[in-house]
Amino acid sequence: MYCIIVYDIAQKRVNKICKFLRKFLFWTQNSVFEGDIKESDLLKIKNGINKLIKKNDDSIIIYTFERPKWIKREILGIEKGEISQII
Repeated sequence: MYCIIVYDIAQKRVNKICKFLRKFLFWTQNSVFEGDIKESDLLKIKNGINKLIKKNDDSIIIYTFERPKWIKREILGIEKGEISQII
């Protein structure tokens, strides 16, 4: 499945979240990660994020798509993190 994760979290936890998400997904922009993952990895991501965030202060949105062919990705301006790069 294809997954996009966006987040708005306190600055002091940003590095922990980034480091964790880089294990599974590609960094594409500030506070945005995406990539093709397995269902089991999505569960690991959710469990890991729940351990790192403060639920009363932080916000994480996870979009999942069963068929990546339905996703149209368009970049206006510079591309900050190319998906083709291995992180």
